[in-house]
Amino acid sequence: MSWLGFIATPLGYVLKFLYNIIGVYGLSIVALTLIVKLCLYPLYKKQIMSTANMASIQPKMQALQKKYANDKNKLNEEMSKLYKEEGYSPLGGCLPMIVQTIIIMGLFALLRQPMSFMDDNMLYAIHENFLWILDLSQPDHWILPIAAAVATFISTTVSMKTQPQQGQGKAMGLVMRYFFPVMILWMARSYPSGLAIYWFISQVIQIFYNLHFNRLRKKMAEDY
Repeated sequence: MSWLGFIATPLGYVLKFLYNIIGVYGLSIVALTLIVKLCLYPLYKKQIMSTANMASIQPKMQALQKKYANDKNKLNEEMSKLYKEEGYSPLGGCLPMIVQTIIIMGLFALLRQPMSFMDDNMLYAIHENFLWILDLSQPDHWILPIAAAVATFISTTVSMKTQPQQGQGKAMGLVMRYFFPVMILWMARSYPSGLAIYWFISQVIQIFYNLHFNRLRKKMAEDY
C-alpha cells in the first residue's frame, strides 16, 4: 500500500458508511467533503492566525534585522526572544498546511480511483447517475469542470483580498488566481465526476471560510 493509501483507505470506509446511510453516491461524496472540511477548520484557522501574527510582528523583526545586521548570532538570539514574547512559532503555519495537504491528497486519490481503496460492494455505487451525470466514474466534460474552476477562482480571489503582495509574491498570486482555475478546468474534464463534485463543493465551502478568515485578519489588524 502506498503512503496515500493510509489516508485514502480510512476515507473510503467513511464514504462507504455514508453511502450505506444516504444511499446516493453523489450525495455521499458531498457529505464526505463537508465532514473533511469541517474537521480541517481548526487547522485552517491555526494557519491563518499564524500568518496574521507574522504580519503583526514584521516591523519588530525588520528593526532587529537592521540593528543586528552585522551580528548574526545576536540577531538569532533576539529573534528567538521576540518569538517567545509574541507567542509566535515560525512553524505554526507550516504544520497545519502539511496536514491539510496530506488529507486532501488522500481524498483526491480515493475519488480518482475509488475501487483501489474500497471493496467490491461499492462497484455499482461508483457508476451511479447523479443529477445530469449518467455515470459518476466517468468525466463530465463541461458543467462540473466550469463550476469547479469558477469556485476555485472566487475562493482564491477572496483569499488574496486581505493579503497585499508585492514583487515576486504578487506575480505568484496572479498565477494562482488565474492559472490555477484554468488548470482545474482542464484536469476536471478528464477525472471522474465524483472527484469534480468533491472539488467544487470543497471550494464553495472554502469561499465562506476565506470570507470568515478575512474578517478575523481585519479584526486582528485593528487590535494591533
